[in-house]
Amino acid sequence: MSAATLPAQVGVSLGRVVRSEWTKLWSLRSTRWALLVSVVAMAGLGILVSAVQMAHWNQMSPRDQATFDPVDTSLGGWHLAQLAIGVLGVLLITGEYSTGQIRSTFAAVPHRLPVLWAKAGVYAAITFVLMILASFTAFLVSQPILRRHHVETTLSSPHVLRAVVGAALFLTVTGLFGLSLGALVAFNGYLAYLAWPTIALGFTLSLVRRGLTSMTRIQEIVEAPVPTPHSLK
Repeated sequence: MSAATLPAQVGVSLGRVVRSEWTKLWSLRSTRWALLVSVVAMAGLGILVSAVQMAHWNQMSPRDQATFDPVDTSLGGWHLAQLAIGVLGVLLITGEYSTGQIRSTFAAVPHRLPVLWAKAGVYAAITFVLMILASFTAFLVSQPILRRHHVETTLSSPHVLRAVVGAALFLTVTGLFGLSLGALVAFNGYLAYLAWPTIALGFTLSLVRRGLTSMTRIQEIVEAPVPTPHSLK
C-alpha cells in the first residue's frame, strides 16, 4: 500500500465516528452507573410504589381510590430516571472537554457536526432501548400486583400502550436535552477562553491610559510656576 492511496482508503466515515462514540460511551464508568440507576429506577420504583399502595389500599381515602391511575403508578420511576439520564447526557460532553479527550476527537474528525450527531444518535439509541425495556417491565410486573384490588389495566386499554412507549421517548429526549446543554456549556467555556485575552488587553490598555493621564497631570502641576507674593496681590 502506497502513501498516496492511504488517505483514500483510511477515511473518516459516519460509521466509524459512530463506532468511536459507542466505544467511548461504554468506556466511561459514569455511563454504566448512570444507566444502571436509570434502569433500576424506571423498572423497580413503579413496582415498589404499586406494592406499597396496594398494601395500604384500605387506608386510602375514597377519593384517592377513585382517582387511582394504574399506568401512572407503574411508570412512576421516570421521576428518578430522568435525573440520571439528564446528568449523564451533560457529562458525555463536558467530560471530554475537561479531560482534553475532545482534542483527539476533533483531530481525527475535522468536522464538528458529525461528532455531535454520532454522539447524540448513540446515546439516544441506547437510552431508548433500555428505557423501553424498563417501561414494559415496570408495567407488566406491576399489573399483577394491582390486581389484588382490581385496579389493574392492560396494554390494549385506551392510551396505555402510548403512555408506556411515551415514557421511554420522554426519557430519551431528556437525555438529548442534557447532551445539548453539555455542548452549550462546553462551547461557552471555550468562548470564555477566547474572550479572556481580549478582556485582559482592554483592561491593561485602560490602566495604561489612566497612568499616562495621571503622569501628564502631575507633570503639569510640577512645571506650573510657583506663585510669588507679588503675583498674589
